[in-house]
Amino acid sequence: MTAPEPTRDAGGGPLRVLVAGGGIAGLATAWHVRDRAAAMGRPVAVTVIEQAARPGGKIVTERADGFVIEGGPDSFLTAKPWAVELCRALGLGDRLIPVDPERRAVYVFAGDRLHRVPDGFRLIAPTRLWPFVRSGLISWPGKLRMALDLVRPPRPATGDESIGAFVRRRLGDEALVRLGEPMMAGIFVGDPDRLSLRATFPQFAAMEAEHGGVIRGVRAAGRAARRAAAPGAVAPPMFVSLVGGTQELVEALAASLGPAVLRLGVGAAAVAPPEAPGRAYRVTLSDGAVLEGDAVVLATPAPVAARLLTPCLPDLARRIGAIRHLSTATVSLGYGRADVAHPLDGTGFVVARDAALRIVACTWSSSKYAGRAPTGAVLLRAFVGGEGREADVDLADDDLVAMVRRDVDPVLGIRAAPRIARVFRWRSANPQFDVGHLDRVAAIEAACPAGLHVVGGAYRDVGVPGCVRQARDAADAILTQS
Repeated sequence: MTAPEPTRDAGGGPLRVLVAGGGIAGLATAWHVRDRAAAMGRPVAVTVIEQAARPGGKIVTERADGFVIEGGPDSFLTAKPWAVELCRALGLGDRLIPVDPERRAVYVFAGDRLHRVPDGFRLIAPTRLWPFVRSGLISWPGKLRMALDLVRPPRPATGDESIGAFVRRRLGDEALVRLGEPMMAGIFVGDPDRLSLRATFPQFAAMEAEHGGVIRGVRAAGRAARRAAAPGAVAPPMFVSLVGGTQELVEALAASLGPAVLRLGVGAAAVAPPEAPGRAYRVTLSDGAVLEGDAVVLATPAPVAARLLTPCLPDLARRIGAIRHLSTATVSLGYGRADVAHPLDGTGFVVARDAALRIVACTWSSSKYAGRAPTGAVLLRAFVGGEGREADVDLADDDLVAMVRRDVDPVLGIRAAPRIARVFRWRSANPQFDVGHLDRVAAIEAACPAGLHVVGGAYRDVGVPGCVRQARDAADAILTQS
């Protein structure tokens, strides 16, 4: 039996950090470890292993025939600044582009038609009276029920609840069907009666606690934002992207790390914790090689992390494996502008539960961001699958495109076949933050032994900015605790 090699402290070498998973969370972790270590003057040796032939995970951009087609995330939320900060640190600041300020409108397909979300809405609640009163999105009985939010007492702070329970309690059933489910649960393609409010939209729970209700809370938030803004300042865009698509961030990270750090086409097959205090972690790779590290970061999808940990840390693996995941797909279609009757004067539409469509939403990509389609063309992106609709993801490409066209063509007045069509499938890749999720994540983090970290969309935030923040926090923990 070969004795374990000495650790960094005994051998005098750099701090060894192994990152399993080359998606945005893994790449950002490696970058932040190296960046912070350089600022501290501390030597580190970082290795990222990624099973796939390309880095980035769900961040994938195809550039074809003048179209910029996103397979996964297409934006960075600016209210969570960590992705934008990373872009700027990588020299991509001048590549950031905002949502077209003239086309920020969002529609809901409810009943049998598109309804423009009234001006002044913040997801589920109005900040302005008359646009809400004039809108046909919510019926008069539904509007009166929503207004009861102004007089209903707040719920005692007794723990988590679902998005569905919260919206139904504060604003009523119709608000849930036509606003809460498509606008909130739709982001997670999940069931609003299972998704945790505190893990997905904690600001609404805070609004109820502080202001007594949602409407008062969103109006107070609007007033606070106006007071904080400089005189004459233009409100920053809610979302930004990159000129050549979100994959530019992945490409910049990969170039910064270099092939000496980023190893593609090889994944982790097993993880073994230190055999004794002061010893190293051992990670067996899919090609049979073994790497040793003083810290290990599992930035793989949660089901992969659970599989890797089952032999050595079964309780931790069970907790990670309990996080549900759903399958989805995106279908992007490019058309000549003259072939689409709708003005596409917004970012797209979401679909209410009472509508007879199978798609979940449709983004008007070329309206949302400049340069997504060549001159004289438009690009649309439909979302399918999710809670109760996962079988659609398994349709053949042609059948999936045909299904999307049956939904989208009559809604937007499309009169021709698409010039280009692309399908991206994400099987069991959409984590569901069910009620109690934050407690489960806290238990997962507490169960990680010293030197082991888990990061990614399954834990504290599904978005790119949230994954970057987790990466930054993991890097800080590694460098302060090791």
